[in-house]
Formats: sequence, structure tokens, C-alpha cells
Amino acid sequence: MSESATPSDTRNLQILKLYIKDVSFESPMTPGIFQAQWNPQLDLKFNMETKKLDETNFEVTLGVTATASNDKGQTAFLVELQQAGIFLIEGFNENEMDHLTKAYCPNILFPFAREAIADLSTRGGFPPLVLQPVNFDAMYAQQKSGANGEAAH
Repeated sequence: MSESATPSDTRNLQILKLYIKDVSFESPMTPGIFQAQWNPQLDLKFNMETKKLDETNFEVTLGVTATASNDKGQTAFLVELQQAGIFLIEGFNENEMDHLTKAYCPNILFPFAREAIADLSTRGGFPPLVLQPVNFDAMYAQQKSGANGEAAH
């Protein structure tokens, strides 16, 4: 048996810092929007970015854009949020790193983003926008199968 460390012996993932990197709240139709019937239509967009800070530290940013519109298509409010974290990640292979930074870390960041968005919508005079859970693992798998499908053609 070899005495060298196996990858599982040296694996390490730690949350070093969680923070809001950027946030914007806009309500372009106020105060008139408050007098309109409130049956909002919601449009959500997500994006993930990873920045390597050094050999073991990575900044992962979960971008969330939430647009709530009324029945007439008027924007009630728009929230853009970049929830970020610095993660120490070591001992994982390239495929595992990709999954960690594009699915696992966003799963950690999402509850903080959801809380900030609910707070911002409430402070803007609207009911709290409580985002439903998101399956970042499924989004990641779909992205990977789409990328593999395109590469196969």
C-alpha cells in the first residue's frame, strides 16, 4: 500500500466569508403602482460566476434578477442582487470543482439571497417576495447535458 495521501484524505471545503457584492432595487411606477390591482407576474433569472483568488480560495457569486410586473405588464419592482462568498476548496478534481462552484456553493448562497430579496421587496412597499427553493444541482446537470449535447453534434 502506498503511503501517499489519497484525494479523499486532503479534501477540504470551508465557507470563509458570505456577503452581498452588489444590490439594486427599482420601483419605476411608484406611487401609482400601489393603486393598481396586485396580481404580480414574476420573472427570475440566475447566473453563477466563479473567480479563482489563489490556489485554494474561490469567490463564487450567485446573481439573481427578479422582476415583478402587474397585470398590465408594468414593472412593479426589479431587484438585482449578487450574493457572494469566499470558499476554501482543495483536494477535488476538475469535474468536482466545477460542480462545487456551479451547484454546491450556489445552494449555500441562495438562502441569503432569498432573505435579502424578501427584505428589499418589503422595504419597497410590496409584499415580501419569498423565492421558492431552487435545485442548482438539476440546473447544473441540465447545463452539462446541454453542453455535452452541443459538443456531440
